[in-house]
Amino acid sequence: MPTKEAIEAKYQAEVKQADLDHHKPTAGAMTGHILANLWVLDVKFHQALWFVHGPQSYQLQQVYTDLIAANRKQIDELGGVLLDENEFPPATVDEYVRYAKIAEEPRLKYEDAAQVIDATAHDFTTANMFIDRAIKLAERESRPAMAAFLTGLRGYNNQQVRKLQAFLGKTAWEGLVEIDDDED
Repeated sequence: MPTKEAIEAKYQAEVKQADLDHHKPTAGAMTGHILANLWVLDVKFHQALWFVHGPQSYQLQQVYTDLIAANRKQIDELGGVLLDENEFPPATVDEYVRYAKIAEEPRLKYEDAAQVIDATAHDFTTANMFIDRAIKLAERESRPAMAAFLTGLRGYNNQQVRKLQAFLGKTAWEGLVEIDDDED
């Protein structure tokens, strides 16, 4: 059985490494942000499920029930990927709060269904920014399993954005991604 001193030494080493990793981002640190974002999304998806109202609310409740189920599976799988890569996934509420970059909006529960759907599509777009960064870092650090999982997660998010945008009568990225006309 480890002593309190040994546990404290391990924890302090973890905190020190996390601080280093977050100042010069690594694939593990960026993936920790993704995991924390998934935890916030779990709360936001529940808010949508519980408070969505209007003519499409019955259909949307199933959409959000499915998003919650997939999200919870992703949390568990991504935590496993981090452990497989010898990284520490965030595992406390304090860490989730510190590392999450998706914002909560308590007033969203009063908005109409279109606003809720739009917010969810934007949240997936925000999540994708971190996924893209983590994929590049994983590739640079020769972590092919992590990069493959994150690439699959990116594809799933893209599909959800397309479906949510369809509810709003929009194309997949319409109003979500700025297109640079000068880029050729």
